Amino acid sequence: IDGEGRLSSCGNAPDHVPGLLGHGEGVTRLDAPTRLPSTLGGERAVSVSAGDGHSLALTAGGAVWSWGVGTFGRLGHGDEQNQWQPKKLEAFAWGKGERGCLGHGEELSNQLLPKKVEARGGA
Repeated sequence: IDGEGRLSSCGNAPDHVPGLLGHGEGVTRLDAPTRLPSTLGGERAVSVSAGDGHSLALTAGGAVWSWGVGTFGRLGHGDEQNQWQPKKLEAFAWGKGERGCLGHGEELSNQLLPKKVEARGGA
């Protein structure tokens, strides 16, 4: 993440991990950090997590973007499609919600059903 919240990636993505680098179909090797073509909807990235087969980015506005291997629904888009570039997803949370840990901005003892996490300002 650069100072303006833009993402770059580099490295080698094996054939069985399509989209890992986030630069589009066919890009499997980048020898130097290269800015991703996706602008994340014009929002500034504040955090990124790169996993074994997929990556996630969080924007200042609270949006979550995912890309990489989509098997088992791991990207959160409601399907098992691979994503070659970052794609925005709807965030939901449930479970024990004390002290705001679910991100709903309220004290909840138990959130028994998934509830959409709304973006909040000032992140």
